This record gives sequence, structure tokens and C-alpha cells, in this order.
Amino acid sequence: MESDSVTIMAYVSAAVVAALLTLTFCYQFFRHQKTAFFAPAAAVHTFNLGVVAAVIAGRIDSPQWALFIECLHYNFWALSIYLTLKATSDQKRLPTSLRVLFVLGWPLTGLALVAALTGLSTQGWAPWATLSLAVIALVSVEQLFRYAASNDRQIKLLCMNLAALFLFDIYLSTHTLIFQTVDPLLVQARAAVSLAACLFMALGGLLLQQRSERPANITLSRPIAFYTTSLVAVGVLITVLALGGYYVRLYGGNWGTVIYSLVLAGAVLLITSIFISTTIRSRLSVLINKHLFRHKYDYRSEWLRLINYLAQPAESSEANQRAFFAVASVTRAPGGAIWVRKQGYYEPVYQSGLPSFIDLQEEPVDSPFCQTLLQSEWVFFPDSGDNQALSQYNEHLPPWTHNIPNLWLLFPLIVGEELVGFTALIKPEADASLTWEDLDLLKTIGRQLASYLKRHQQAEQLAEGAQFETYNKLVAFIIHDLNNLIAQQALVVRNAEKHKDNPEFIDDAIQTISHSVDRMNGLLKKLRTDGKDLVAQLAIRDAVQKAVDECSGGSSTRLTSDIENCAHTIEADEVRLIMTFTHFIKNALEATPEHGRVHVTLRCTEHHAVITIEDTGTGMDWDFIHNRLFKPFETTKSGKGMGIGVYLSREYINDLQGTLNVTSALGEGTTVTVELPVDSIEFKASL
Repeated sequence: MESDSVTIMAYVSAAVVAALLTLTFCYQFFRHQKTAFFAPAAAVHTFNLGVVAAVIAGRIDSPQWALFIECLHYNFWALSIYLTLKATSDQKRLPTSLRVLFVLGWPLTGLALVAALTGLSTQGWAPWATLSLAVIALVSVEQLFRYAASNDRQIKLLCMNLAALFLFDIYLSTHTLIFQTVDPLLVQARAAVSLAACLFMALGGLLLQQRSERPANITLSRPIAFYTTSLVAVGVLITVLALGGYYVRLYGGNWGTVIYSLVLAGAVLLITSIFISTTIRSRLSVLINKHLFRHKYDYRSEWLRLINYLAQPAESSEANQRAFFAVASVTRAPGGAIWVRKQGYYEPVYQSGLPSFIDLQEEPVDSPFCQTLLQSEWVFFPDSGDNQALSQYNEHLPPWTHNIPNLWLLFPLIVGEELVGFTALIKPEADASLTWEDLDLLKTIGRQLASYLKRHQQAEQLAEGAQFETYNKLVAFIIHDLNNLIAQQALVVRNAEKHKDNPEFIDDAIQTISHSVDRMNGLLKKLRTDGKDLVAQLAIRDAVQKAVDECSGGSSTRLTSDIENCAHTIEADEVRLIMTFTHFIKNALEATPEHGRVHVTLRCTEHHAVITIEDTGTGMDWDFIHNRLFKPFETTKSGKGMGIGVYLSREYINDLQGTLNVTSALGEGTTVTVELPVDSIEFKASL
């Protein structure tokens, strides 16, 4: 009696929720939504739940009328599905098979009505009638899901809940037919299933309002499908083994327990081997991809895996290895090798999973094999058998490919119209068959890998270019300094005939030559080293004074200076620092007439030294200063200079973290201001 009261309460609760579902569908009718066609079916379903509760409570004594209402509610669900399909289908007329499906249940409903009116017994065929109608309703739901749920989230959710509802009804009817009795617990559970289904449909109708025709992509990912299929298979296996074990224990006599234990142990070992074995899992994954998905690959996951491999920072030596494992992770190949173009050959740069005795060879860039890879973007499949479509270019395969055991395929790495390299892969353990999806995926991966390898090659070239640029700057500096030294030596030679008998000239000549030798030794030292050992702590005042002294010979009347007596120091190459100041002073002297003046000033603050070189020469215009002054190999000295002095001076000032400013006007002279960071007096004192 207590069980009946619980069942009655469950059906009453389910009827209340079904009534709310009916109101939800009515609300959707006023919003002109397609699911409003289910309002009559929900209303009849509500009425049916109430009738079942009344039958259990003893308020209705006619099982014939209860059967009629039961059949009627199935037909109304099918009718609502038919109307929804007709409203959402692009076809003006549904196929004949569908229209026949939706009228199959009405004869059974008519038979139930006749039985209710005449009082005929329904005990023998009632379960068959409900089973048939539940199956018809379930097939109708499947048709609705196939033709109308692809772009409608609400209809998709509706189909899922109706399918659950009708599947349980099929189970209940089947159980009743097999055991020839109605299980009260299943009848009670039917109310719970109906309540849950109606609740989800009502919530879906309120929350998933279709404001726009947005696609509903409720799909299973491949990992979920893999593990779900695995768990289902294991569950079926356990169920079969459990039934077998139960049968053995029931009829096996004294040996039943022993045989049952052996069956159970075998089941555990079999399940464990499925989860441990990589080969079995791989084969299962291939089977699921073939039969449960439209495409062989989950392209989103494969592309993200590939990008994850290639996006990680790698040294130049690791780029080839990373490129190979990127393609191996997608194709599941256990090994292979990769070739990259170097000079006139494609050289093997990385291999993995190959026997140690395999000798991978170079391949000329103009070989028929490489030309086929480039021109046809062909994927070679050496073990193609009788497949003429895959083996039509196999005569171009190099002889060394036949020495690689289990060679699966070779595909090109092409970027633009250049064959960067190619890759050979070993046959995977699970599935080595090739389809158009494999070929397209391999070509796409090949282009991406080619771009990746090409980018690393260009990065290496840029690094080498940067090193050569540094070396070229050093050579340019040395050539410029040698040019100054040659000018000094030439001046000594020109004056030798006139002053060779003058002892003071001889002393000056020896001093000039000695200075030139020291400078040239310093230049050679720069070529042999990176120049860092020439950097020393210099007094900024001494460097400026030496530059003025070097430029003052024969021009003392034009060159004047005002050098502050400061103790600040700077870390620099003495020769380059003095040459930088000397270059600006000499340029100022060359641009200044005999009656003009060049003045050098040094002023120091706590952390900076400001060197100013002012002249009253011809000056420069704005365009020359901003577009030509600092441009290498631009000169106005008509063959007397190389045009790199100002450029090298500015570069060295930048290396010292200093600044250079040039202001000038035609006919008014030029002012060059160099500001350099220096160490404070306190630092100098601590030294």
C-alpha cells in the first residue's frame, strides 16, 4: 500500500511537470517557434499520466480506457513530430515512407477505442500494442533528429529527452512480455523518467530561445568517443562474463566455483590487456574514427598538436628534430628521417626509429625523384602493391629507399615553389592504408613544416649576416684609420726632400712613424680579437686633449679649445674614442677657411661629459644633415675620403650609450655636440 502511494505521488508530480511543459509549448506558439507543435502532445501526455495515477489509486476500473489513452498519447507525439518535420523541411512534400510511418499507430489506437467502448479484454495484446507504438514513436524521433535538429538546439534537446522517454517505455513493455507480469518498480521508475524528461524539455524551451538560426553543434569529441566506446565494450564484456559465470555457478555443480573464478580472472586479464596494450588501443582508435566519424582525422586537434610542436622555442640544431616529431605525432609513425637541402644535395639531417645499419644517403636536387616531389607534390608510397594510382611514379624512387625496412611513404616539404626537403616515415602499427584524407593532410603538414624549416634557415642566415655586418663595420673602421695613417706617412714623405737635413724634422718624422706603427699594431689586434680586451678605463679629459693635439699641427691659429679639468672616466677603446673626436675636428678644420675658427669645448656634469666642436665654416643644409651626412659611402671630398667616417663615429658613440647632435646652416658654420655617460668623481676617487 505504501508503494502504491509513492507511485501515485510520482505520477501526479510527473503530470504537474508535464502540464508546465504544455504551458511552455503554448508560450512558444505565441513566439512563433517551431516546437509549439508539441503542445497538443504534451497535453495528452499530461492527461495520460493523470489517468495512470487514477488507475493505480483505483479511481478508474476500466483498463481498456487506460490503454486507449496510452495509445493516444503515443500517436499525438508522432503527430507533433510529423507537423514539426513538415514545417521545418525544405521539401514541399515529405517522402511517402515518412508519411506511412506517422499513420501506422492510429489503427492500434482505433482498436483500443473499440475495446473500451465494447468492453473487450485487452490483456493478451495490450503490451504488444504499447511496444509497437513506442517503437513507432522512437523511429519518429530519429527522423526528426535527422532532418530538423542539425541547426536547432531546442529540437535537438527535445529529441534526446523524447528518445529517453520512449526507450524506457520499450524496455517496460519488453519486460512485461517476457515475464508476463508488470513490475511495480519499473512502473514507478517510469514516472521518474517522465518527470525528468518533461523537466528538461521545459527548461530547454525557456532557456534555449532561438533568437537566431545558430547552428547547434552538440557532438562528441574523439577522445570522449574513444573512451566511451571502450567503456561500453568493457561493460558489455563484463556483463557477458557475469552472465556466463552465473550460469556456470548455477549448473556447474562442485566445479562451478572453480570455473567461475577462472572466467573472472580471464576477464580481468583481458580487460587489463586492452587498457595496457598500445597496439590494441591504437587499433580501437582507428576503428572508432572509421565508423563513428565522417572524417578520419580530428583536424582541429591535429592542427593544434602540430602548432604546439612548432611554436616551442628551439635551437637551430633542434629544428629538424622538432619538425620530424611534429609529423610523426600526427601520422603515428614509429620512425623515419628528414632530408633538407644543402648546396646541391638534399642531406639527411635527422632520423629516429631506424636500425643502426641503415645508411641514409644524399639525393641530388635535379634527380627525377626530387623533381617529381616538387612539380607534382607527389606522396610516394613504395609498398603500394597493385594500386596503380599510388605507384605511378615509383620508378623514380632512389635505390637507397629499398634498404629502409617497413618504409611507408615519402612526402615533400614545399614552400612557395621551392622544395625545402622531404620526409620518410616508417609504417605505423595500427593502420597503414592511405586515403585522400591522408594525402591531403600530409601535403598540408609538408607545407607547414617547410615554412618552419625555411624560417629557421633564414634565421641562421640573418645571424651569420649580423656577424658579417659587425666584421664589415670593423674592417671599414680599420680602412678608415689606415687611410688617415697613409695621409700622415705621405705628408712625411713629401716634406722629407725639403727638411731632411733638419734634426727637428727627423725627430718629428720618427715620432710620427712610431705613432703610426702603434696604431697599425692596434688595428691588427682588433682583427685578431673582438676588441673587448682593448677597452680600458680612460680619463675623458685626456682623450679629448689628445684628439686636439693630434689635429693642431700647422693649424694652431684656427683650432682653439676650452677643456675642463675634470676627473671623470669612461670605459672605451682609446684609439676609437680619440679617432671619433679627431674625425669631427678634422672635418671642421677642412670646412673652415684660413681666417675662420674651430673651437673644442669639454664640460662635465655628475654623470655626463659634453664635447662640443664648433666651426665657422661653410655649414650644411637640413637635407644633407638628415639624409646624407650619416649615410655610409656618401662623401663631399671628391675622392679624398670614403664617406664612412661620420657613420662609424656615430655608431661608436651609440655603442658607448651616448648621443650625437649636429646643427648647421649654410654659410654660418656647424656645431657638433657629443654627450657621453661617464663615471662620477667619487667613482674615480675610489679607483
